[in-house]
Amino acid sequence: MLRKMLKVFLRFLALVLIALAIFLINLIWFRPWSLNLFYEKVFVQILFEEPELLSSIGIAEQFGFTAHNGKLGDASPAHQQHYFDRARQNLADLRAYSIDRQTPSQQLSTHILDWYMDRELEGEKYQWHNYPVNQLFGAQNEFPSFMANQHRLLAPRDCEYYLMRLDALPRKFDQLLESLRVREQKQILPPRFVVEKVLKEMNGFVAQPAAENILSSSFKDRAAKIKELTDAQRGDFQKRVEDAVHDRVYPAYQKLIDYFTAVLPKTTTDDGVWKLPDGEAFYAYALRKNTTTPMAPQEVHDLGVREVARIEAEMRSILDANGYKDQTIGDAMEALGKDPRFQFSADDKGRADALAEYTRLITQSTERCKQLFLTQAKAKIEVRRIPEFKEATSAGAYYQGAAMDGTRPGVFYANLRDMSEVSKWSMPTLAYHEGVPGHHWQISIAQELRGLPQFRKLIPFTAYQEGWALYTEWLAKEAGWYEGDPFGDLGRLQAELFRAVRLVVDTGIHAKRWPRERAIGYMREKTGMGEKEVTAEIERYIVNPGQACAYKVGMLKMQELRMRAQKELGPKFDQRQFHEVVLQNGAMPLEILEEQVNAYIQRTK
Repeated sequence: MLRKMLKVFLRFLALVLIALAIFLINLIWFRPWSLNLFYEKVFVQILFEEPELLSSIGIAEQFGFTAHNGKLGDASPAHQQHYFDRARQNLADLRAYSIDRQTPSQQLSTHILDWYMDRELEGEKYQWHNYPVNQLFGAQNEFPSFMANQHRLLAPRDCEYYLMRLDALPRKFDQLLESLRVREQKQILPPRFVVEKVLKEMNGFVAQPAAENILSSSFKDRAAKIKELTDAQRGDFQKRVEDAVHDRVYPAYQKLIDYFTAVLPKTTTDDGVWKLPDGEAFYAYALRKNTTTPMAPQEVHDLGVREVARIEAEMRSILDANGYKDQTIGDAMEALGKDPRFQFSADDKGRADALAEYTRLITQSTERCKQLFLTQAKAKIEVRRIPEFKEATSAGAYYQGAAMDGTRPGVFYANLRDMSEVSKWSMPTLAYHEGVPGHHWQISIAQELRGLPQFRKLIPFTAYQEGWALYTEWLAKEAGWYEGDPFGDLGRLQAELFRAVRLVVDTGIHAKRWPRERAIGYMREKTGMGEKEVTAEIERYIVNPGQACAYKVGMLKMQELRMRAQKELGPKFDQRQFHEVVLQNGAMPLEILEEQVNAYIQRTK
C-alpha cells in the first residue's frame, strides 16, 4: 500500500515538475500566456543583466537572491546591441496582446511600456552618441561611489561580494575600452575639457595609497558595523580589499588613463553634439526622449527666453522691496550669495551645520505634507555630503533612492565643496526639490505602490520626475511655506530662473553652437550664481544633452494640468486628489499623464 502511494506521489510530483518546466520555458523563451507575467519578464530581464542596478534597488534580497551583489554589468558593445535586439522582440510581443482584452490598469501599463520601448528603439541609431567616461556620471567615478554607498555590507558574505566586484572591475573596464574605441572610429569623442577633467580625476584617484582610497576607507568604516565579524576577520578582509585596490583596480584605471592621454590631442573645443555624425537629428531625439514632448529645439529655446523674462520680473519686485533697487538681478543675487547673514563657516562645523539645517527643513516639510497629500511616503531619508573625490565636478545636489527592501534610506546628497555656494536662503527650495515633497516623496511613493507591475515603480521619465520636483518648489510657495521669508522666496525664484536658463543654454550649446564660455556667461549674468557652480552645470549639459530641459517643461505641464483641473472642477477641485492622480501611477510620459488628468476631471465632474 505504501509503495503504491509512493508511486502515485512520484507521478504527481513528476507532473508538477513538467508543468513548472513548461511554464518557465514559456516565460523565459517565449511570450508568456499572461500579460502580467510578460510585464514582470521584461522587468526581470533588464534587472538581472544589470547587477549594480539590482543591488541599488534592493528588491531581490527580499527573496534570498544575493549572487548579483558579487557581479558587475557587461559594458561591451555586444551587450549593448543585445539590449536593443531584445527590446525589439519585447515590443513586438507586447503589441501581440489584444488591447481590448486588457483591464484599464493593464492598458495604462501597456501604453507606458510601449512608449518607453519605442523611444529606446528610436535611439538605436544613436547608441554611440554619448560619453560613457565623463566628469559627471562616468563609469570611472560611478564605480567607487556605488561601492561606497550602495553595495550592501550587512554580513560577512557581503564582504566577499565586495571583493568579487573589485576583482571584476578590470574586465568591465576592458569592455568599456572596447566601446570607447568603437566611438573613436565613428569620430565620437568628448570635448577636450571633458578628457582633461577625467584625466585629472583618475590620476588623483590612483595616486592615493590604496589604504586611503575611498574603496578601502569606506569598506573599513562599514565593515566595522558588521557584528558577526571578529577583529581578525575584519583585518583580513581589509588587507584583501587594499590589495585588490592596488593590484587590480589601479591597473584597470591606468588603462583608461593611458587611453585618454593618447586621445587628448584628437579632441576639440567644440562642445555641442551638433559636431557628431547626424548630430542635429540626435539632439532633436534627445529632447524628445527627455521632455517626453515633440517640442523642437527652437521651441524649447524660445520657451526658455520667455520664462527667463517672466521670472526676472517677479525677482525684480522682491529685490526692489528689500533694498536692492539699484542693482541688476545678477549683481544683487551675487551680493546676497556673499552676505554674511546667509553664510555658514567654511570649515567642518559649517558643513555639519548645513547638513543639520537641510535635515531640519526636510523634517518640517514632511509634517506639512500631511495637509497636501492623501498618501504619505514611508521610506526614510538622510542628508549626506557628496563624496569629496567627486564633488569638484558634481552638480549642487542630487538624490539617490531608497532600497526597496528597507535596508538603505533615500539620500539627499549636498555639494559642500565651497561653502560660499551654500546660501541659507537657497536651502529650503533645494530641500523641497531633492527631498520632501520632491524626489524622495515621489520616488518612494512609486516604489511603495501595490498591485502594479514592478517596471511601473521604477521606470525613469526625466520630465515627470524632475518636473514633479520643480512643481513642488512652486507648491511650497502656494502652500504658504515662504510667508515672512522674502529671501527664501527669492531663492525659490532663482532656482526656477536657473531651470528656465537651462532651456536657453542647453539648446544654445547643442542646436545654436554656442561655445561653453558663452553659456557660462549667460547663466552667470542671469542667475548671479558662482563661477564654479555655473561651470559645473554647463559642463553637465554638454555631456548629457537635453536632460536639463526636462525640468521646466515637466513643471509647466503639471502646472497647466492643475490649472485645467481647478478651472473645470471649480469647488470640486481638491489638490490632494489631484496629487493622487499624478503620483499613484508612477512615472510616465507627460502626454500620458495629461490623458490621466483629463480622465480624472471627467470622473470628478
